[in-house]
Amino acid sequence: MMNTLSRTTLLVVLALQAPAQDGAGPAPGDWPQWRGPQRDGISREVDWKAEGRTLWEVEVGQGYSTVSVSDGRLYTVGYDEQAGLDVIWCLDAETGEERWVHTYPAKKWAQAHQGGTLSTPSVDGDRVYVLNREGRFSCLDAKTGVARFALNVEERFGLKPPTWGFSASPLVLDDMVVLNVGKVLAYEKGEPELLWSSKRSYGHAYSTPTDCTLRGKPCLAVLGSDGLAVLDRATGEELGLQPWKTKYDVNAASPVFVGDDRILISSGANHGAAVVELGADGLQVVWESKVVRNHLSTSVLVGGHLYGLDESILKCMDVDGNELWRQRGLGKGALSAAGDRLIVVSSRGELIVAEASPKGYKELSREKVLDGGVCWTMPVLAHGRIYVKNRDGQLVCRDHRETTE
Repeated sequence: MMNTLSRTTLLVVLALQAPAQDGAGPAPGDWPQWRGPQRDGISREVDWKAEGRTLWEVEVGQGYSTVSVSDGRLYTVGYDEQAGLDVIWCLDAETGEERWVHTYPAKKWAQAHQGGTLSTPSVDGDRVYVLNREGRFSCLDAKTGVARFALNVEERFGLKPPTWGFSASPLVLDDMVVLNVGKVLAYEKGEPELLWSSKRSYGHAYSTPTDCTLRGKPCLAVLGSDGLAVLDRATGEELGLQPWKTKYDVNAASPVFVGDDRILISSGANHGAAVVELGADGLQVVWESKVVRNHLSTSVLVGGHLYGLDESILKCMDVDGNELWRQRGLGKGALSAAGDRLIVVSSRGELIVAEASPKGYKELSREKVLDGGVCWTMPVLAHGRIYVKNRDGQLVCRDHRETTE
């Protein structure tokens, strides 16, 4: 096994300042699940440098899983092709040393790509949740890796796996864990007990749901191959459905809450984007265009402006769909944000830090940190360290701390 603008702006500012909704929430600096502590692709850290240095590097196996960081530990998943195993890794976040691994047999699923894992572990206190491409839903002890439970939702609900396998990461909210597997399932945290299930399937599931408050009600925005569904978070009741059919039935980027009861959805394969609003009569399209076509990487909302990869072009837009600037040459990479800065991985394996400003693209640093391969995995900033990974399984930790802890 491998070692090694107005009202919208105010809403955004308030959202950035608000504490996490789930109890005490993660510790400051932790990045416990897909898209971070508030599930929006943004770190709240401010004391970090644009320039960094490599602390450590390991190989974790094939796939697109990014990392989750909690309580000094890093979690990710990779596929060991030689052994035919999915490997859930727990590493020391500072040193990269192995704390534990948990394995189980799995298939490669190399459908027009190299194959490997697709989703990211979610950490909640002393539990780690993982959903793999074959529908295996696992809960592990965060400190030891011992399985608390494992079940196969594909078999239990008679689901048809998507062409490229189930790809959405478990979403931990309040007292439940939400899974998008076509049908949307909510499980009790720590227990294999189903709280609710959506009445219907929303098609091939590649996108992780987004939690948001719409018309004063806690909701889930779920993007499947059939379109965008808005569900009541407490019961799974469907509040609206907006059709959104794309080439290959792939809608991979997560929905983005942009304020004013509105959700951005965006898809690649030359499809485009739309902002959809939940009204008294359900969902309706506010605008639709090809201004941004998120292939896999989800756009981020910073200071009332959207930053995202339009296929291979980095763009800044306002929430009305007006392009403010574009930057070519980055390829189909991935991005996240922290404060007023963007953290971007280019398709060539470069780590780029740039200003998140509607005034124009200003690069603060650029360094090649990955050996190539496909670089579609979202970079993660946690405790001043930036973690980047490629599809081949090369995981690199970069030190961007202002001062050493």
